[in-house]
Amino acid sequence: LDHVTKMEVQSDSARWKGLRNLLLRGSPIAGNEFEPSEELFEFIQKQCRVLVVGAGGIGCEVLKDLALMSFQNLEVIDMDTIDLSNLNRQFLFRQTDIGQPKAVVAANFINKRIYGCNVTPHYSKIQDKDESFYRSFHLIVCGLDSIHARRWLNGMIVGLLEYNEDGQVDPASIVPMVDGGSEGFKGNARVVLPSITPCIDCTLDLYPPQVTYPLCTIAHTPRLPEHCVEYVKIIQWPKEEPFGRSVTIDGDNPDHLLWLCDQAQKRADQYGIQGVTYRLTQGVIKRIIPAVASTNAVIAASISTEAFKIASTCCPYMQNYMMFNDIDGVYTFTFTGEKRDDCPTCSLKPITLSFTEDSTLRDVRDFLMNDPQLRMKGPSMTTVVRGKNRSLYIASIPSLEEATKANLKKTLRDLELEDGHEIVIGDSTSPKTVIGTLKYNYNME
Repeated sequence: LDHVTKMEVQSDSARWKGLRNLLLRGSPIAGNEFEPSEELFEFIQKQCRVLVVGAGGIGCEVLKDLALMSFQNLEVIDMDTIDLSNLNRQFLFRQTDIGQPKAVVAANFINKRIYGCNVTPHYSKIQDKDESFYRSFHLIVCGLDSIHARRWLNGMIVGLLEYNEDGQVDPASIVPMVDGGSEGFKGNARVVLPSITPCIDCTLDLYPPQVTYPLCTIAHTPRLPEHCVEYVKIIQWPKEEPFGRSVTIDGDNPDHLLWLCDQAQKRADQYGIQGVTYRLTQGVIKRIIPAVASTNAVIAASISTEAFKIASTCCPYMQNYMMFNDIDGVYTFTFTGEKRDDCPTCSLKPITLSFTEDSTLRDVRDFLMNDPQLRMKGPSMTTVVRGKNRSLYIASIPSLEEATKANLKKTLRDLELEDGHEIVIGDSTSPKTVIGTLKYNYNME
């Protein structure tokens, strides 16, 4: 037993020789806070808690990279299950794993393959975890395929900030987030340090709006298989309610996707359109963008490196956004994004809602959803009128939505909302609420 233990120690020492060279010796490019020591190596290996969000194309690469960088205290969260189409690039999965939770299978693979690594899986939505869960990590690394999920997580880490008596941020409450994404042969990586660097919402314009199709084309002159799927999604589903009243489309529910695909195929047959498949239907419903394995590997390598820099301080981290493109050759560009003074998430300032008294609540809602700096998905609004709380419109709960939707037609004057009135706005893009201040523009009347 002593012989085996000795061999393991010798093997382990040789295994991390390169890493020790980085962490146990000084360097002219190291950050000012870097202090080479055995304790730093021990922190990276044994103490540093890292959460990997997403176990898809980028997430699989990140888990492998971090484990091989000696991070041994990892957790991964993902709500998805393995599909046959994942196997061409998500290399931690095999055909026998189809239908199993990605987080669980990925964690088991890394734990078995990389000695000493302990990955804890969470098969759930990120929204199912509370503040105490996210606060327990030293670092969060994201490989998400959804801007919506990115914004929610961004709101969560900003909400974790604590302030001292002078109004300054307590550095101990900052949970850094390293985020990466890919779109075909293009990708990006960024570092988000709440209160220090721009948050996701500060640079929301870097994310292109989702592709939409004109309703008149979808309803009357469809020409593409995507038009048929969108018709079933936007028009037919709400009309027929195939799975019951108020049941919304779940892009991860096979029964929903099969019904949508079947109905889209019937509509395509009416107009002589070819190409409606289950995979295309899933792609339209979930807004899936084709992924390239090599791009995922490059982006994962970048964000894993940034995570190591932040955790070890052995080198200054990226400032703060990197773009990658290998459509024609290989091109990268890194630039420093700037914080927005009026960012609704990290500035702590209320947003200004400029309307007239004759504007309707629907106008306010549409502004919150369509403004390029806000892009809310389904905002709910509450306020205080004559000292009493009043629900103006609640979109998140079907029964309350039914009870309050009549207010959308009413003018702000009818709702007794005055100039300077504050409206509390909640949306699924963030766990935080936003304060909006009405500013009546009488010149617009």
